[in-house]
Amino acid sequence: MSAKSKIVTIETFEEHIGWRLDKFLAIHPDIRTRSRAAKLIQSNKVTLNGKPLKSSFCVNTGDIFLLEIPTEPITELLPFNLKLEVIFEDKDLIVINKPSGLVVHPSHGHDQDTLVNALIYHCDNLSMGFAEKRPGIVHRLDKDTSGLIVAAKNDVAHEGLARQFKNKTVIRRYKALCFGVPKNSVGKIESFLIRHPIHRKKFCSEKMSLSNETKGKRAVTNYKLAGEYKSQISLIYCQLETGRTHQIRVHLSEMGLPLINDPIYTSSNKIKGIKSQELRQLIKETQRLCLHAFELGFIHPLTNKELYFKSDWPFDLMNLVNYLSFKEL
Repeated sequence: MSAKSKIVTIETFEEHIGWRLDKFLAIHPDIRTRSRAAKLIQSNKVTLNGKPLKSSFCVNTGDIFLLEIPTEPITELLPFNLKLEVIFEDKDLIVINKPSGLVVHPSHGHDQDTLVNALIYHCDNLSMGFAEKRPGIVHRLDKDTSGLIVAAKNDVAHEGLARQFKNKTVIRRYKALCFGVPKNSVGKIESFLIRHPIHRKKFCSEKMSLSNETKGKRAVTNYKLAGEYKSQISLIYCQLETGRTHQIRVHLSEMGLPLINDPIYTSSNKIKGIKSQELRQLIKETQRLCLHAFELGFIHPLTNKELYFKSDWPFDLMNLVNYLSFKEL
């Protein structure tokens, strides 16, 4: 047993006959939600007569389950004193307008300077999970993408939000400034994304074999042309059905519409095609990925109230947007 966990036994009774194991464990005060129960089960921390089980296991009268429950899930995360632009906050969740350049959760090279660390400093509590390094995080934005992101403050809110993302009922819309103009003003891009076989910082759409077998993750992006500048630059609205790493960046670049100032997916030659020297200079001075998550909508997981938020272009993109003078649709 880990020094940071405790052993608990739970016995079933007649009223629990036929319950799924994850549903049964969720009634325990140390667990409380099915998502936390599932994490324990998947980690082989739940046994019956010494054997690990599956979440779908049906319990019976007199079953005595042995659980190893972590007691110190996140001791290594430190608070980060960063001023956050809070759009909405209550006792259950918080909506932030994330700036470009801020990593969402700890990763290699970013241990304590992330949005998670800033949320720990700002909030009295977050949804912690078991052995999680991403407390409160239900979805994410790439480091260089700005815009709206919601975090959960408790496990009930976390589970309710996660269910909505899984069921694809959350509204997520992005504004993207791209080189080029799409042939069709409206469309859907669907592919399976994998890590690039050569360039490990990149992702790409997998080329399907004749058997249609894939190791990639399904990614679906709906797009709409919202404005264009002299057939050289377009403003594209993207609405996600899935939320894969670099999804919009990959999908648009593979359409021949790479995002302005994307250091991974955009060739430096693209800027040479811009006729205006003033515009070329302005793009260089902008120095950030031109992608902004501007709309976020979901149902509050505890009050059942519809919540909808909108964020205008951030200040570090305004000079470029004003120059382009798009008439947004």
